[in-house]
Amino acid sequence: MKSISTTAVRRCAAWLGMLTVTLLISACAGHHADSRHAGLPSWNDGPSRQAIVAFVQAVTDPKNPDFVPPERRIAVFDNDGTLWSEQPMYFQVMFALDRVKAMAPEHPEWARRQPFKAVIEGDKARLAKSGESGLLKIVGATHTNMSVDDFTQSVSDWSATARHPRFNQRYIDMTYAPMVELLKYLRDQGFKTYIVSGGEVEFMRAWAPAAYGIPPEQIIGTTFVTTFENRNDAPVLWRQGKLEFNDDGPGKPVAIQRYIGRRPIFAFGNSDGDLQMLQWTAAGDGKRFAGLVHHTDAQREWAYDRDSKVGRLNKALDEATRQNWTVVDMQSEWRRVYSFEPLQ
Repeated sequence: MKSISTTAVRRCAAWLGMLTVTLLISACAGHHADSRHAGLPSWNDGPSRQAIVAFVQAVTDPKNPDFVPPERRIAVFDNDGTLWSEQPMYFQVMFALDRVKAMAPEHPEWARRQPFKAVIEGDKARLAKSGESGLLKIVGATHTNMSVDDFTQSVSDWSATARHPRFNQRYIDMTYAPMVELLKYLRDQGFKTYIVSGGEVEFMRAWAPAAYGIPPEQIIGTTFVTTFENRNDAPVLWRQGKLEFNDDGPGKPVAIQRYIGRRPIFAFGNSDGDLQMLQWTAAGDGKRFAGLVHHTDAQREWAYDRDSKVGRLNKALDEATRQNWTVVDMQSEWRRVYSFEPLQ
């Protein structure tokens, strides 16, 4: 058998070494490409995602001077326009309008009484003329003078079947995939996530835990006066037709203190109704994160801000510029908006 020369052996070893290095580089490059969106796959690797990840890494690293212990990692989120869509009108209003139609057989007088008559007949012009006072009547009739259990059941039934007029998807499927991922990402890093919304609290508690992974006790919202009563020889919690607390604007920091008792270190909103919550969060000691979802995608969702009647973003957008808060450009920074869309 012919012996192999030392030179040949060395050449073979060198070639194998180069091949190994090449394979390792390729594997690492492939892993990097696959992991760029790890944890937040619906986000493009843009400034907002980078700011979020940098903040989380800083406050969760015990060796970092900005480290925050887990018990203080409180993150608060608005709901309408921040975690799910809010156009062409708040989804809770859509629920109220649907409930008027469902409850109409039990209230024959509504066929002659505005604004209920307009809802039943689908008279949008007449309904619009009823204004805020008309809307309050509708909400009062469909949200109160019933037990908490009955109201919760009505919301659950509606959310299981009702569909959005533009997308023909269930309203509960109109949650933002990037934000649902963000909620989980934060919880995986030791954060406690809360909803702090102008929406009515029992309305959200009926479906939001399943949609967001946030338990009912961490959902804060507008409340109606609720009393303990005995009806038909059974104890019930009865929803009275009187507003107890409006969890919007300056009410949000008050609610945070009342129900959480800690100032958040992380807050996300999308409108002027979230301004005070973001200011309150950002004004605390240590490293803070304040973010806004900016609706800039008319094709996949809607494009609106300063002049919108729903979810107006005006003063908060100016404040974000002054304070260097993170403003998420939905069109450029989200690979997809809803989970029923494919990743782009």
